[in-house]
Amino acid sequence: MVSPDTIRIGNASAFWGDSQAAAAQLVRARAVDFLTFDYLAEITMSLLAGKKLKDPAAGYPPDFVQVLRPLLPAIQEQGIRVVANAGGVNPLACRDALQALVDEAGLSLRIAVVLGDDLMSQVEALRAVDPRDMETGEPLPERLVSANAYLGAAPIVAALDRGADIVITGRCVDSALALAPLVHTFGWKWDDYDLLAAGCLAGHIIECGTHCTGGNFTDWHRVPGFENMGFPVITCGADGGFVVSKPPGTGGLVTPATVGEQFVYEMGDPARYILPDVVCDFSRVRLDQDGPDRVRVSGASGHPPTDTYKVCATFLDGYRADVAFLLMGMDAVAKGRRVGQAIIAKVRGMFQVLGFDDFQAAEVAVLGAEDSYGPRGPRGDSREVTVRLSVRHPRKEALGLFAREIAQAGTAMAPGLTGLIGGRPHPTPAIRLFQFLMPKDRVAAEVVLGEERWAVPLETSGGFDPEIVQPATYGALETDPCDARVPLVRLAWARSGDKGDHANIGVIARDPVYLPYLRAALTPDAVRHWFDHLMDGEVVRWDLPGVRGLNFLLGQSLGGGGMASLRPDPQGKAYAQILLEMPVPLPAELAARAQQNAPTTDG
Repeated sequence: MVSPDTIRIGNASAFWGDSQAAAAQLVRARAVDFLTFDYLAEITMSLLAGKKLKDPAAGYPPDFVQVLRPLLPAIQEQGIRVVANAGGVNPLACRDALQALVDEAGLSLRIAVVLGDDLMSQVEALRAVDPRDMETGEPLPERLVSANAYLGAAPIVAALDRGADIVITGRCVDSALALAPLVHTFGWKWDDYDLLAAGCLAGHIIECGTHCTGGNFTDWHRVPGFENMGFPVITCGADGGFVVSKPPGTGGLVTPATVGEQFVYEMGDPARYILPDVVCDFSRVRLDQDGPDRVRVSGASGHPPTDTYKVCATFLDGYRADVAFLLMGMDAVAKGRRVGQAIIAKVRGMFQVLGFDDFQAAEVAVLGAEDSYGPRGPRGDSREVTVRLSVRHPRKEALGLFAREIAQAGTAMAPGLTGLIGGRPHPTPAIRLFQFLMPKDRVAAEVVLGEERWAVPLETSGGFDPEIVQPATYGALETDPCDARVPLVRLAWARSGDKGDHANIGVIARDPVYLPYLRAALTPDAVRHWFDHLMDGEVVRWDLPGVRGLNFLLGQSLGGGGMASLRPDPQGKAYAQILLEMPVPLPAELAARAQQNAPTTDG
């Protein structure tokens, strides 16, 4: 450890499929006391559930075991403790696979498993209480694939307290992977809400791996070493204060801007960030440079938690097929759009003859035509586009017909179609998300460690009162008359992601002087108008004074979101890029100053 008063926690995985070099980087640099891995997203849970149906020994991300295999001796030698939600829907099988490697290496690492998040055995009991989807109000679907409660840090802490070297969980909130080591090490109490909020913030900052060390940064061209990006390490004290850094000699960049973009990522209401162990208020968080590639984070506060867990279930909703083909030549955009629409129309006609229902949904996207920009695109025609067709239907054989009929476009429609990318599409089950709240007293958590198995008492009473939350706000901000306009990217950094069917965009001013003009220009109505072609809901805006930020939630803007969406950007990952082109009125003097910023390589 750095000192008896601090611990270092590094994250080596942001998702299932992240770099297999990450854990080795952190272990070989002797950079951490605790090593965390975050693998699970909603679609990951459904994929793993499908694998377990075919093979009872499957259902967890095999990457975790593969990555740890060569590192186990060093992990034991350095006394590193590992916390990972690598159990998926089969934590015990994951434990067994890893235990075999530990035994093979002659090591003494103790592996614990957290159980209780998987609610599939309670489905009929769930139906009796008639849970309703948090967004749509619909009842629980019939064909569930998975149902998992987002557990908190308490079961992980219980495992660490009993001496586990490696803790494997199923579904838990991402931030709990970092909060648990902090509670265990420093003995924080479950009513130390400000400390718990600080620990959750630490987990939120590092949960997406290199997102906070320069990955996906607005000023991407300023980030060195893409080929060896440094994974994040937080050094945290007993008072909850922590510093974000990365191993020496690695690529990436750690500044208030890079950390800030991850801070605002997928946050929703920053003053009411609801987690199982605490409701966090992040509206006063500050980010300060603390040396080269070091950022100090402070200002989180907390409130008592709610008395419910969020449960994410996935269910089968027919089938989907996705196909793309390259189309080249003059008028490629117009040709691509007509060909895509003609294929859909032709198959619809064949459905009628065969007595099939219509598509549940069909999307034609001409990639290269800048359709995502709506009325602000395209800038001109392209001679090379990719046409992407995505469809959904309740019957697999109907999509088999769709897959076969695409090929005729190569000889019967517009010229320049060079062939299908990846070949003929294969219909796959369409998995959709169903989210609801469940009383905590209906969820039982357990820990298995060796021959021991015990229930973990969880605080279920809640106590959160939204009326006591007083978020930080800007109040009145003075602006001077504006006679010039510059694109937002010269004034701010931004990052976007999803919250179900809603897109979340966080914006951070590059300089405090720009903030009044950003807030005046980026009203909820103005942002709603900018994304009008993509939205069915409204825009909500929150202030983040500690980081000179604004946070936006774009309601019903992702075509159903995640697994349900047929759009090219179902999680809103590029929405910040679209917003960054929005013109912002400024006084001429400030506009000239802003033009000196060079946020892109052509600037």
